[in-house]
Amino acid sequence: MTKRRKTNLWKIIQKNQALPINSIFKLPAPVTNSWPPGGNFASGTIDLGGLQVCEASTFNKVWGTYGGGPDDQGFSIFEPSGVPKGFSMLGSYSQPNNKPLFGYVLVAKDVSTNTSNPSLKQPLDYTLVWNSASLEIDQDGPIYVWLPIAPNGYKAVGHVVTTTPTKPSLEKIMCVRLDLTDQCETNSFIWDSDNFNFLDVRPSNRGIQAPGVRVGTFVAQNASLNSPSIACLRNTNAIPKYMPNLPQIKAILQVYSPVMSLHPDEEFFPSSVEWFFSNGALLYKKGQESSPVPISPNGANLPQDPNDDGAYWVDLPADSTNKDRVKKGDLKSAISYVHVKPMLGGTFTDISMWVFYPFNGAARAIVDFLTIDLGKIGEHVGDWEHVTLRVSNFNGELKHVYFSQHRKGAWFDSSQLEFQSGNKPLYYSSLHAHASYPHAARNITDKIGIRNDTAMSDSVMDLGAFQLVSAEYLVSDVVEPPPWLNYFREWGPKIYYNVDEELKKLEKFLPGKLKSTLENIVKNLPSEVLRQEGPTGPKVKDSWSGDER
Repeated sequence: MTKRRKTNLWKIIQKNQALPINSIFKLPAPVTNSWPPGGNFASGTIDLGGLQVCEASTFNKVWGTYGGGPDDQGFSIFEPSGVPKGFSMLGSYSQPNNKPLFGYVLVAKDVSTNTSNPSLKQPLDYTLVWNSASLEIDQDGPIYVWLPIAPNGYKAVGHVVTTTPTKPSLEKIMCVRLDLTDQCETNSFIWDSDNFNFLDVRPSNRGIQAPGVRVGTFVAQNASLNSPSIACLRNTNAIPKYMPNLPQIKAILQVYSPVMSLHPDEEFFPSSVEWFFSNGALLYKKGQESSPVPISPNGANLPQDPNDDGAYWVDLPADSTNKDRVKKGDLKSAISYVHVKPMLGGTFTDISMWVFYPFNGAARAIVDFLTIDLGKIGEHVGDWEHVTLRVSNFNGELKHVYFSQHRKGAWFDSSQLEFQSGNKPLYYSSLHAHASYPHAARNITDKIGIRNDTAMSDSVMDLGAFQLVSAEYLVSDVVEPPPWLNYFREWGPKIYYNVDEELKKLEKFLPGKLKSTLENIVKNLPSEVLRQEGPTGPKVKDSWSGDER
């Protein structure tokens, strides 16, 4: 059977629902409904200030197409089903067909006391923004996408879809009062056709104090438009109100803490910060380089002022024997350092789990068919990597995981992850570079040719061995940060080497036509790879108080 015939057969099976498109994903183990008591975490609903919302995660499929989009598998549109009594739909849900169905949209209930200016109102009418009737695509008949026309002082936060050109009922969807909405931006790509896009949306302003709430709806619009035609929601109540307390944080980590596999050829392992300091790490001061100071186990003698001025830096032990030993890390001592923060208007809890490596190995580049170790290029002392769990404050379900990868990173739905021991995600640390990936593969960074190989091995780290270093929103349960967390300078020295000289060492082994390719790769290396200064610690990163990039 040819590949084309296989594709056609796949589409036929999907459309006949013998193998449902977007087969429904559930976490491997049931999500507990008995988290430790206290507060409003996982209570099912969240009050945004006169607007009560809850997650709708069961759907009826309205329509699908079976080509284009991610992996050329098309996309589908759904309506929430089983909406609780008294709640109203705010918009439809959509996702690509290349992954199992695992999403949500918020549905809402007006609980305000302002009867003259309620939180929700019906639309006045609808505008047809797109239809597929004239398109020659593999689809479940035509689809019509409508934008609600909101009353004055209100805003639409989602679309309605129909399979006929007849306008939907005005009772189908509700619009939201303006003060309960926030500006949103387009996020991930769903599908496009003839310069018309379907896109996921999220709040434009995201961070631990940002009030914007993701609705879970999509926007359908012309590719030339910069701003979405719909809004997100806004939490006007106290953001930490639905966040987990300390016992609940510990319970969440017991259920969801990831397991990390290092590469079988890894030479530079993680360690605890305390092990690194206790095994000869030194604090240097500019102008006094000849007299470095041993660092106390908890970092109490590190500078505590919030400056990154290059006046201090941390380095490996001075004697070569200890230096080589400490470079290799100490896996058995390694723990994760946990920062818990509210996100998306307090509707989610982000749990950032940081891992420390004493040393980062050389980068590796692929030049045509050759893999080349880049020598000193990419090496540096001190390496901080992290993954972030995004847990729903509605029900305690793990929705997404973020994997840090050099200067950027990527979010993945729980449906796209590997799990073991119930609901614990398995992920992989890349060889030498320690970037995080959800699967074992030969990962190429930014298409510039840097290899980040990941593979399963016997060297694993359970991030469930953790130290909670920060949860700023907690009031009754005070979390004391270790002194080293407030060290804002470099965790490694400035490295002096001549990139051109390093390139010459490598190029002498290459045919002439590949030399320019290698030069181009090195010139386009991210700063985190082509690093000549030591990295800074977790609290200096933008994601500490903001969203992941």
